[in-house]
Amino acid sequence: MSAPLRQRPRTADLLSAARAQQSQYLTDLAQIVAIDSGSYSAEGVNQVADWVQARLQRLGFTVERIPHQHPGLDVGDTVVARKRGRLAPADGGRTIMLAAHMDTVFESGTAAERPFRIVGSTAYGPGVCDDKGGLLAGLTALGILQEQKIHDYAELVFLATPDEEIGSPASRKVTEEVARGVDYALGLEGARENGDLVIARKGIADFRVKVTGRAAHAGIEPERGANAALSAAHLVVALQALNGHRDQVTVNVGVVRAGTRANIVCPEAELHIEVRAATEAGIRWAEQAINDLTQHPAIPGTAISVERMDLCPPMEDTPASRHLLEQATAAAAALGFEVGAAATGGVGDANLIAGQGTLVLDGLGPVGGADHTPEEWLDTSSVPERVALLALLISSLGDANTDH
Repeated sequence: MSAPLRQRPRTADLLSAARAQQSQYLTDLAQIVAIDSGSYSAEGVNQVADWVQARLQRLGFTVERIPHQHPGLDVGDTVVARKRGRLAPADGGRTIMLAAHMDTVFESGTAAERPFRIVGSTAYGPGVCDDKGGLLAGLTALGILQEQKIHDYAELVFLATPDEEIGSPASRKVTEEVARGVDYALGLEGARENGDLVIARKGIADFRVKVTGRAAHAGIEPERGANAALSAAHLVVALQALNGHRDQVTVNVGVVRAGTRANIVCPEAELHIEVRAATEAGIRWAEQAINDLTQHPAIPGTAISVERMDLCPPMEDTPASRHLLEQATAAAAALGFEVGAAATGGVGDANLIAGQGTLVLDGLGPVGGADHTPEEWLDTSSVPERVALLALLISSLGDANTDH
């Protein structure tokens, strides 16, 4: 049997369709920004999930809602939606994943206190850029592909998570599982303020260090004690001194706890350390350096133990990801604008996707900024070109025969 005839999208048609959707995009954006969906508000996040689910079902996707039971957390559902295309993998069809999140950092009531508004071409409101603008841009691009009858891919997967702003503790396993089965992933976080896409994100490793000493009366027989606080203080200085020894690796002692009373030689201390690094090798270097420093406590009689608490893998800048970026820049150029690329120290669901070995490019939402603040904004004039870029990129990545 011969392979199906490809339906090649015309860039002008995609851009025209995106511009035609601008009014509806702004109407929809106002609607979902008006929903308080802080990470710890399961009810609010699920209202957004209901909205996303209905939209995806209208576009012909099969939608799965995955509830989460995570200790100490009340978070909403993860939405995983799938739609088969007309190309089998044997005919060059690929699976493309779009990833966004539905939660914001804002408390319930913020949407009423700071309602959605547009001043000139700039929209304001809680989550307008991070990430409701990007979430909606992805859905709009999918709608344009449906409207243009462009189905040259093996499968499209849309992932919307409920807890990205708190590190995705509940949805992480789902994200990693979905990412393993795709060829390319497009992250829908907002573009940088200058329009750049995101080519790389640092990874994070968290460590807890415990220093054990020996208690003694501080006034009568301090010589019988071993001061864990003093040992920890020496260690803090040594840990902070690791900064600058390796490119794109930072070490921060963010929490220090020690002792209970001023008249007792401190018997216990605890440090919480965060490492950020652009590569897995950088994280391994920092972990080894931390372990090396703890082998020789500065104060006799004290002992130190290290526990790695969590690891979020880096989204690395690699030759393969650069090739994906080249395809995005070529698509943007065909649409009449330029995009650059930036690396950031912030993490997101794209890190988890990259950690599965999946090629991912992030920052494909509209241009915006001031995330996590009352001044958060979205440049509405950037929406049509970014939606068209998504649609064009999905269509070209979905068919291996369009590779340059």
